[in-house]
Amino acid sequence: MTISLILPMMAFALAASISPGPVNLVCLSSGARYPLSKGLIFVTGASLGFIALFLAIGLGLYSVLTVVPGFDSLLRWTGIAFLLYLSVQLFRDNGHLPTGEQQKPPGFITGTVMQWLNPKAWLASASGIGAYTSGHDLTEIILFAALYLPICWLSLSCWVYAGAFLRRYIHEPKVLITLNRGLALLLAASCVFLLIEQ
Repeated sequence: MTISLILPMMAFALAASISPGPVNLVCLSSGARYPLSKGLIFVTGASLGFIALFLAIGLGLYSVLTVVPGFDSLLRWTGIAFLLYLSVQLFRDNGHLPTGEQQKPPGFITGTVMQWLNPKAWLASASGIGAYTSGHDLTEIILFAALYLPICWLSLSCWVYAGAFLRRYIHEPKVLITLNRGLALLLAASCVFLLIEQ
């Protein structure tokens, strides 16, 4: 594989990973509310979850989705329901920054599961594999995944760091409530967008 194909793969991975989406919004919220290390644990779970999904689609899961009637719709609706649940939780937050063990931040498992229920992750995986690999060359798919993993992790980490930067300026619960509700509405809006795109 030549560098002429590797560079477009990296560019695609960066554009797909850093662009706003449900996981990115949770990263931003986590960075604003919890210690940086907690946000990076979520990022690690989300990155590895995405790569597992990417490899599964590359190895033929996508073809299974086209064969089993209604499975893609079930997956889409389950993902949207999960994202809406997260947006409601964020919207209802009281704006008080957690101390000690008061509230549990989204962790590794949440990040992993969220990617498998995230329609954006499915679309990015399927379109990336379709555009940049032959679809049956395992070496190409593994190389693409190896390039994607650090780019995804760094991209999501940027959102956590952006949230941590915002945290410095959040001294009033009402400010955090406003931020959380704005993010919750964006998360819900992303679900509407995903429905329209189908």
